Amino acid sequence: MSVLSVAHLGPTSYRDGLALQEALVGARAGGRTGDWLLYPDHPPVLTVGRSGSEASLKADPETLAKLGIEVFEVARGGDFTWHGPGQLVGYVICDLTARGRDLRRFLRDLERSLVAALGEWGLAGETVEGRTGVWVQGEKIASLGVAVRRWVSYHGFALNVAPDLSFFDLIHPCGLRGIHMTSLASRLGPDAPGLVEAREVVGRHLAQTLGHTGVRWASAEDARRESWPGGAEAEPARAAS
Repeated sequence: MSVLSVAHLGPTSYRDGLALQEALVGARAGGRTGDWLLYPDHPPVLTVGRSGSEASLKADPETLAKLGIEVFEVARGGDFTWHGPGQLVGYVICDLTARGRDLRRFLRDLERSLVAALGEWGLAGETVEGRTGVWVQGEKIASLGVAVRRWVSYHGFALNVAPDLSFFDLIHPCGLRGIHMTSLASRLGPDAPGLVEAREVVGRHLAQTLGHTGVRWASAEDARRESWPGGAEAEPARAAS
């Protein structure tokens, strides 16, 4: 198989990140580009998937407005989650036709990639039956939510590297009650990796798990250049959170 193209987008509004994903989905479905992993740096934002519930949002509109946090309804599966500084957000644009059109397998591959990456830092990541995501000693460290158009995936995962975990108090993360979120910084203290190292390690493991021969580090401009505006798409399949 080909290499996985990986790009750190830098500061990116959620709206702009979504537009780039959708453009790359069109390019991938049309055979104009290969698989991509995009790393945006989002300002604080809440997103909710198609299976989300208003009951999962604990903060009122006035509180969100004071914090400057927007809420986006998106096509991925899953419920409410938070993105923001200190979190490694990864959007995976992947041709699932070449992988047997197996969305559940793809989700498990994303989880396996994150568990393998955590292992490099001495953490025993684990999955929980019936709950998508990755956990460390009963606390959730990574969330997943994907969508598919024309059998090309988009959206992806969010790994907590060193975010302000108090933002998760605004929601019931992924619609789950009574869970605690954790991060690499919380678990490893001064030995925790930064975002630069986390991007490299996770990108390498994801490429290996998806069967790519390696990683091609690309620029944000490379990603934009290989994308295309696309047209109307069918209603996407969803899985996750």
